[in-house]
Amino acid sequence: MALTMKSVAVSRVAAKAPVAKANKMMVWQPVNNKFFETFSYLPPLNDNQIARQVDYIINNGWTPCLEFAAPDSAYTSNTNVVRIQNGATCNYYDNRYWTMWKLPMFGCTDPSQVLKEIAACTKACPDAYIRMAAFDASRQVQVTSMLVHRPTTAKDWKAPDRRQLA
Repeated sequence: MALTMKSVAVSRVAAKAPVAKANKMMVWQPVNNKFFETFSYLPPLNDNQIARQVDYIINNGWTPCLEFAAPDSAYTSNTNVVRIQNGATCNYYDNRYWTMWKLPMFGCTDPSQVLKEIAACTKACPDAYIRMAAFDASRQVQVTSMLVHRPTTAKDWKAPDRRQLA
């Protein structure tokens, strides 16, 4: 079987492609390692990064909204739930709904409007978790949510280099 110039070129490119080292990959540790929605595994987002997410939300025609919750009720829980005993129910979790900060920001056209509300919510509730959600009016669904404020007293988040590996 003769090698063609194309196959030789492809093999050279593949040989130079970076390959992740298996011993450098992190595995999610489920014990005492709690996260919230999109991006929560990353370090906290700064205002510029949040503004870029708001731009994405607005450019898709979605409506941003802020929600907040006290640390003791911010995490979903599968306890204290009334269940139908036949096992034919969907998963249901307590605490998945947080208190809404004002109304959804219908007509929002500028990320600074959302950043201003995040600052106001943080000032009013400094010890609460705050997340930004986005709703699609045409589909009548929430399409994304992400944590935009974690209380300074929170002990649940660790930098990636300080997390336990499985």
